[in-house]
Amino acid sequence: MSMMRKVLLAGSTNPWLRNRATKTAFVRRSVSRFMPGEQIDDALRAAAELKPQGITTILTKLGENLTGVEEAEEVTTHYLDVLDRVDRSGLDAHISIKPTQLGLDLDRALCDRNLDRLIERADALGNFVWIDMESSPYVDRTIELYRRARARTARVGLALQAYLYRTEKDVESLIPLGAAIRIVKGAYLEPASIAFPKKTDVDANYFKLCRRLLSPDARKPGALLHVATHDIPLADRIAGYIRDQNVPSSVYEFAMLYGIQRGQQLRLAREGRRLRVLISYGEYWFPWYMRRLAERPANMWFVVRTMFG
Repeated sequence: MSMMRKVLLAGSTNPWLRNRATKTAFVRRSVSRFMPGEQIDDALRAAAELKPQGITTILTKLGENLTGVEEAEEVTTHYLDVLDRVDRSGLDAHISIKPTQLGLDLDRALCDRNLDRLIERADALGNFVWIDMESSPYVDRTIELYRRARARTARVGLALQAYLYRTEKDVESLIPLGAAIRIVKGAYLEPASIAFPKKTDVDANYFKLCRRLLSPDARKPGALLHVATHDIPLADRIAGYIRDQNVPSSVYEFAMLYGIQRGQQLRLAREGRRLRVLISYGEYWFPWYMRRLAERPANMWFVVRTMFG
């Protein structure tokens, strides 16, 4: 792992830095490149603007590790309203939640109940809920949440992180469920004892995981793969595999973040690829923003050029 990535990830959890940075005009201007605004209205407007380009979306309210039952209830109620608003708007927009937003740190049963409420509403509306993956201590509990939810509905998916050694086994265990899985590289500071420290190894594992999920026996139970990366050479390699193996378009989508690699997003849409862009919003954006920079430190220099170029 590069020193720059380590510094950015360490900074994402620093309260002093968060307090200072979020009040800095430069940082607030730069984050606007990757987030259309702090309110759900901003996110819905951005989703509507992408729709004519053939790009569908996922909406996620930033924030994690909530400390009160009332906060978890507020987030759950918020997402129920988002599902209703998406339905009324006619947008093709999923939601993505973090388990700690629903109270996982407080009470597992509370988190289960809140997740049940969301998947029941999504199921009734014909929509979809993605469960995001947080840092390594949450992996087992998050997979358990997903298994329980998947037993209730097929309209639920799970993010898994390619930088963790364990993910290959996790994928194998989930394939029989016909799981919807979003493969991401991983954006938390993890030790080399549990995560690949080198980008080349993460990339190799990413491709391996995607290839496995696109294989005929994985597709048979009804799996869906989200290829969630901004690494253009890696995405092109996966697209080449899809083409060579005649993988049907119904079993995969490419997934990217709002405002990152916009040229690649438009290229995928023009090629007729199914593309879903994740739009983040909310006031608690600093840890997320730092992790986005750490995923690809070149993004930081892009921000600097944008601000001062």
